[in-house]
Amino acid sequence: MEPEVIKAVAKAFTIAIGGIGPALAVGRIGAKAMESIGRNPESTDKLFVPMLLGMAFAEAIAIYALVITFIL
Repeated sequence: MEPEVIKAVAKAFTIAIGGIGPALAVGRIGAKAMESIGRNPESTDKLFVPMLLGMAFAEAIAIYALVITFIL
């Protein structure tokens, strides 16, 4: 295999793995928050900020993967 091909495969693998984990995490966070709000609608204000923070931290991992992909 040529070095350019190996480099392209490494970039593709990095962004694929680095994107699928945060996507699953954000989906799970959102689903559990909506489930919790559905069970107790009065908890909306208490859950909104922690939910957003959890999603932001999960998305930060995807951004790190994107940066590593650009560095490769």
